[in-house]
Parts: sequence; structure tokens; C-alpha cells
Amino acid sequence: MFSNFLIGLREGLEASLVVCILIAYLVKTGNRNRLLPIWIGVAIAVVVSLAFGAGLEFGSQEMTFKAQEALGGSLSIVSVGLVTWMVFWMRRTARHLKTELHGKLDAALAMGTGALVATALLAVGREGLETSLFVWRAVHAADDGWHPMIGALLGIAAAVVLGWLFYRGALRINLSKFFTWTGGMLVVVAAGVLAYGVHDLQEAEFIGGLHNQAFDISSTIPPDSWYGTLLKGTFNFQPDPTVLQITVWALYLLPTLALFLSPVGFGRSGGPASGATDQKARKATDENPEADSAGDGSRGGGDGAVRDGERVRDGARRAGSGTGGDRG
Repeated sequence: MFSNFLIGLREGLEASLVVCILIAYLVKTGNRNRLLPIWIGVAIAVVVSLAFGAGLEFGSQEMTFKAQEALGGSLSIVSVGLVTWMVFWMRRTARHLKTELHGKLDAALAMGTGALVATALLAVGREGLETSLFVWRAVHAADDGWHPMIGALLGIAAAVVLGWLFYRGALRINLSKFFTWTGGMLVVVAAGVLAYGVHDLQEAEFIGGLHNQAFDISSTIPPDSWYGTLLKGTFNFQPDPTVLQITVWALYLLPTLALFLSPVGFGRSGGPASGATDQKARKATDENPEADSAGDGSRGGGDGAVRDGERVRDGARRAGSGTGGDRG
């Protein structure tokens, strides 16, 4: 339930922030009369997301067991890919999301009502489709399908409230840190979803190794215990995983989490971090000009002394020749 609350909160907050930014920009620029296309785009995105989830649910019921497992395993891998891309994308663009959306909205205003609808639809629909896919997979992985659904709905409701508070100016948090922490937790959740998807593909006999178990701790952590249910609902924990599941889980989780949490490489492509570094270097140079001037003086000091000596000797000669002429 917690993992689905987390995915609902994060995806819902992204969508809420996008809608708040679009609405606030239209209001501040005197385009309040263009708000209706934004809300139409949001409504279409919600309907498409719900229809996508319903299609997955009712479409899979007509399949055989192996076909259902193959579909579920394949969609698990797809959802992990989408979530991974999403957390890395938000990590890079969280600070510039407002500017990016303003630029898109200016272009949409110039193009007309249809462009405004499409802007809101695409911005919100992406999060909606990802949420539908991820929650549908979690519902089928859980023994009780209502708990994941309730968790996701609570997360989305909390995201809507937070988005409204952001818009009203009543709440301020560091979005970069928020998305970093929630993104790291989602990477851990995605690793469990990926391992469970591999197990589904093994049950569908799409890949082998189903009976090659890495370990079995069912007696220590019974699947029907409260803590076993909590671990399964949160991290898709399985007390008797196969060797392939453990291998895939480790190969995804360790490098992905290390790369996501590492500060290296996220601000070196001409972004704000590199610009701030260059600005600091220029400021330090401007505030300490004596070093450069002293260096130049030391390099040219010998030549300056020679030229000054030559000018003194030339002046003395002219003075002597002038005195000799008066005497004659």
C-alpha cells in the first residue's frame, strides 16, 4: 500500500504542479479567459488514464493463465522503464520545469485553443498513464487488490491538496530534495516490481529458471504474516525468489540507485551548476585584480628600468650640449 501511495503522491504531485504552473501563468498574463482549454485537457487526460487502466484490467481477464503472466511480466518491465526514466527526468528538470512550461504555453497561446488543450493533455496524461500501469501491476501482484488501489487514491488525493496549497502560496518545500528522496524510494520499489515481473515471465514459461530458487525463508517471514504482507506490498518482497530474480534485482537496483543519488553528471552540461562555478571564478578574479597587475609588473619590470635609464642619459646629454653652446 505504501509503494502505491508513493507512486500516486509523486505522479499526482507532478501533474498538480504542472496544472498550477499553467493556471498561474495564464492568470498573471491576463489570459484568464483561456483557462477552460486547460481544464478540458486535464479532464481528457484523466479519462484516457482511467480507460487505459480499465482496458488492462478487463482485457486481461479473457486470457489464459500463462498469457496473463506473460502480459503482467512484460508490463512490469515496461513500467519499471517508465518510472526509471521519470525519476531521472524530474531530477534533471525540477528546477527548470516552470520556465519550460511557460515557453510551451506561450507557443500554445499563439497557436490557439487546440494547442492549449494538447499542452495540458500531454503534460498530465503522461503521469496518468504511468500511474495506471504501475498501479494495475501492483493490484495484480497483491493478494488483496483493494489495498494498492486505496494507497494510490490516497496518494493522488494528497498530491491534489499539496498542489492547491502550492498554488495558494500556503506551502513551500524544496522540490528538488523532495523529488530526489521520493525518486530514490521509487527506484527501490521499481527493483521489486522488476523482480516480480521476471517471476511472472518464468511462470508463463517465457524464460526458464522457475525452480532454481536462490533461498527460501518462508518459515522466517511467512507470506501471510503482517510483516510479510507489508514487505510484499511495499517492496514486492518474495521469501522464495529464484536465482534469476535476485540477479536482475541486484543488477538494476545497485547501479541505478548509485547513479541517481550521485551528484556527478547532473549539472555539468552548461546548466546552472556550471554557470554558477564560472560566475564564482569570474567574481574571484574581479575582486583580486592585484595578482594579475603584479604579475604583469614583474614580467615587464626589467624592460621599464632600462627604458627609464636611457631617458635619463639622453636628457643629460641634451643639457650638456646646450651649456657648451652658450659658452661658445
